[in-house]
This record gives sequence, structure tokens and C-alpha cells, in this order.
Amino acid sequence: MIQVIIIGGILLIIVLIVGLVVSANSERVLVEKRLAQYLSEDEIKSASRQPESSAFVQWVSKRVEKTSLGDRIARDLARADLKFKVGEYIVLIIVTILVGGLLAWFLGNRHPISAMIGGILGAFAPSLYVGSQQKKRLQKFNDQLSDMLNLMVNGLRAGYSTMQAMEAVSKELPPPICDEFRRVIQEMQIGIPMETALDNLLRRIPSQDLDFVVTAINVQREVGGNLSEILDNISFTIRERVRIKGEVRVLTSQVRTSGTVLSMIPFFLVLILWFLNPEYLLSVTAGGPVITAAIICVVLGLIFTSYFIMMKIADIEV
Repeated sequence: MIQVIIIGGILLIIVLIVGLVVSANSERVLVEKRLAQYLSEDEIKSASRQPESSAFVQWVSKRVEKTSLGDRIARDLARADLKFKVGEYIVLIIVTILVGGLLAWFLGNRHPISAMIGGILGAFAPSLYVGSQQKKRLQKFNDQLSDMLNLMVNGLRAGYSTMQAMEAVSKELPPPICDEFRRVIQEMQIGIPMETALDNLLRRIPSQDLDFVVTAINVQREVGGNLSEILDNISFTIRERVRIKGEVRVLTSQVRTSGTVLSMIPFFLVLILWFLNPEYLLSVTAGGPVITAAIICVVLGLIFTSYFIMMKIADIEV
């Protein structure tokens, strides 16, 4: 009974933390969207600045933000469009590790290995969520790219400049493409060259199709030419690639799903068996550490090899 009460309290704390983070982030996004109609990017940051973070978050931020790890985390958060600072994200990972380890410790007969399993799962949970958000946002951006090019081509043919055409994109199209081009316009308005602003866009959105567009715009600014015709040809190419990629994704979905599910089944079975009957799994170690390590290496090698083969079969380059 006491364990149930403790587990319920931990789950209540997790829900409370998630609710506070989501509500704070949604309020910040709403303020930035309203201020973006009237203010520049620097003014938006100063006007929508949140209350000072805790001393621990500030200490973590100072230690990490200027390192390569901090740059990589900031880039991943920007690509996923998550309104977290680097320090806040690292503190979130620490919290998920502690909560996951404590919860698994209670559920797994208070065994140290159970706590280690929960801590490992908690450490990977935020990065998996960020990665999934990146993939969804990149896929949505690529699907909107042909519409963006059509709008830019029509604007250029109507007499707009390149900057005015991109400003029309930031106002007319839905997110995420309008948000990204709004940032490009704001960067150019504060004096950043267009080439640098487009490179920053490409850093936030690592899309091969977008790379074609950015290269075409930069080359046209240097050597001249009919940009509307160039973008029209690129738009046709991208539209066909998106159509073919969709068809390939549908045809290979069964292979990719089968590979993922079959590869995850052994891990889920081990976790379930560990929390139900840990002595049964510990009997594998009866042969000694060398035999145990060999069994684990062989099993993991077979699982990852089969997963790699199935994903390679489904990976068709378009």
C-alpha cells in the first residue's frame, strides 16, 4: 500500500512538472507571436523575457552553453522548435533520470539494477522526444516547400524583390515555414546579410531540398539571372520528389514498422521479465562474467544487424 502511494505521488509530480513546462512554453509562444507583428527580434526577446531561472539552472547554463555540447543541444532544440534553454534542458534530463530511476527502483523490487534501467530510460527519453519533434517538423517543412516556392515565383513575377517575396511567405503560409522565414526577415532587418540569414535557416532546417533553394538564391544574387524561372524549375523538381517520396514511404512502411517492432520486442521482453521475475534473468550469469558478456554481445549484435539490414532495404534514395 505504501509503495502504491509513493508511486502515485511520483506520477503526480511528473504530471505537474510537465503541465507547468507546457503552459509556460505555450504562453511564451503566444506572446512572441503577438509581438512579432510590431517588434524586431531583439525587442521581442527583451519584451517576452521570462522571470530569471533558478540558481542551479543558471549555473548549469554557464558551464555548458559555451561548449560544443551546448551548441549541439541548442541546435537540436532550435530544429525541434522547443522553447527550452540549454540549462533547462539539461536539468530536465537530470530530473527524468532521477524520477525514472526512483520509479523503476520501487517497481523492480528495490534492486539497484532496476534503478539503473530506469535511469537509462529517463536519460534517453528527452532526446528521443526532441528527435521525433525534429523529424515531424522537417517533414512538414519539406511538404510546404513547393507551396513556398510557388508563392515566391508569383511574387517575383509580380515585381516583388526577393526580400518582399520571402516576407509574403512569412505572412501567408502556415507554420513551420512561416516561422522560419519570419526569422530570416527579422535577421535581415537588423542588418544581417541575406546569405548569412539563409545559411542560418539551413542550419535550423537541414533539408536537402531547402539547400537547393538557398544555393539558387545565392548564385542568382552573385551572377544574376531570372530567379523566378529558376525557382519554378526547382519547385517542379521538389514537388515530384515529394510525391515519389510519399509513394516510397507508403510502400516501405511495412518493412520499416516490422524492423522496428521486431527489434524492440526482445528489449521489452527483458524489461517485463526483469520486473516480474529478476531471479530468472539473473540465472544467465551462472556461467560466469565471460559467458554472460558473450551472450549479451551476440544477442545485441544479431538484433542491431537485422535492424540495420531491414532499414537498409527500406531506405530508397529519391
